[in-house]
Amino acid sequence: MTTERDDVRDDWLDAMLDADARERSGEYIQDDGFTARVMSTLPAPAIPAWRKPAVLGMWGAAAAGAALAMPQVAIDVGREAFRLFATQPISLPQIAAGLVAVGFATWAAAAYALRSD
Repeated sequence: MTTERDDVRDDWLDAMLDADARERSGEYIQDDGFTARVMSTLPAPAIPAWRKPAVLGMWGAAAAGAALAMPQVAIDVGREAFRLFATQPISLPQIAAGLVAVGFATWAAAAYALRSD
């Protein structure tokens, strides 16, 4: 039994399913052509063949752009953080309040992650 999707089979899962079907080809259950009739009435796949490579290319371009931008972003964030902390007078109570806020956020995140539904 052949399908019209033979030219679209570039997925690893499809390859594994095909190999499994070839192994078990002798175990076919006779259905008097029912499966073939059902499969022939199904519509053609709606996903065009060019979509998977296009999506892969776009994600690759986005990853490359992010990788190229990261060093400058890290430098800019570091400079702005230094400028913020160097020009603002920070007292000990402000540092303690910041640590308490970070501790509470950490505790809340852990409580949320470890909840039992």
